[in-house]
Amino acid sequence: MSSSGGKLFITGHQGLVGRALLRHYASRPEWQIVTRTRAELDLRDQHATDAFFAAEKPDQVILAAATVGGIKASYTHPVDFLLNNLQIQNSVLSAAHRYDTKKLLFLGSTCIYPKVVEMPIREDSLLTGPMESTNEPYGVAKIAGIKLCQGYRHQHGRDYICGMPANLYGPFDNFDPEHSHVLPSLIRRFHEAKLQNAPSVTLWGSGSPKREFLFVDDLASACAFLLENYSSADIINIGCGWEISIREAAKIIREIIGYEGEIEWDTTQPDGNPRRLLDISRMEKLGWKAKTDFREGVASTYRWFLDNRATARV
Repeated sequence: MSSSGGKLFITGHQGLVGRALLRHYASRPEWQIVTRTRAELDLRDQHATDAFFAAEKPDQVILAAATVGGIKASYTHPVDFLLNNLQIQNSVLSAAHRYDTKKLLFLGSTCIYPKVVEMPIREDSLLTGPMESTNEPYGVAKIAGIKLCQGYRHQHGRDYICGMPANLYGPFDNFDPEHSHVLPSLIRRFHEAKLQNAPSVTLWGSGSPKREFLFVDDLASACAFLLENYSSADIINIGCGWEISIREAAKIIREIIGYEGEIEWDTTQPDGNPRRLLDISRMEKLGWKAKTDFREGVASTYRWFLDNRATARV
């Protein structure tokens, strides 16, 4: 187990997860937080990453930096999703080992799990079947990261752990229609439809897939908890243990935003995975649970969007 306090390097601190981590650790003065922007440090560059670790020598690392996006982005840019993530992971993990980082948390994704799998998804279902094809480039990269963490633990005794979050949302999400995940995309679509007084909004797919949505501040809490309370080669799921259909989520978001038009579904477009509910019994046994209600989380995210549209990558 890891003692509380020291120098913590949060990668990807300007992203959705990274900013939530900064909010969480703002109330933890025992931690010295180290960050670098992408312009200051390209984590795909092994030499630059090595130089950073040699200079800073962080005690712990949260690997939250990644190339991320929704179905459309992943399908359109498979090379970016695969190569960028592999390069980031390889660079950070090898530098952390080389410069004696004591503990590292690697964040994966539910994309790693098979498309057809028993629900809720247990951690041991990894690699028991094919992944959903639209998520495959990202999922393959994340599986490689998991295996590298496990390899460093097995071969070199490194305390590298792997957390698999459910679908995330919250302040500082990406609301770009070409690259966003489903919830920020819905928020933007309904917001614009309301402004334009549009009679209807057309959404991809059938609306029938179910998803587990985790508020990003809950994930930040879970990351800090795992660094202090978990040490195992086994991956561990991080979720809220509750799922909702995209159709029902769209209705709730429409209601929160106050859009009164119709929702139409374009069933010629892909749905993605039919269900993604995580078995979170391991986290619960450790003593951690998510706290944020879905409506509360969506309302908070929409308030942030209204206040920060100019900087919300729109």
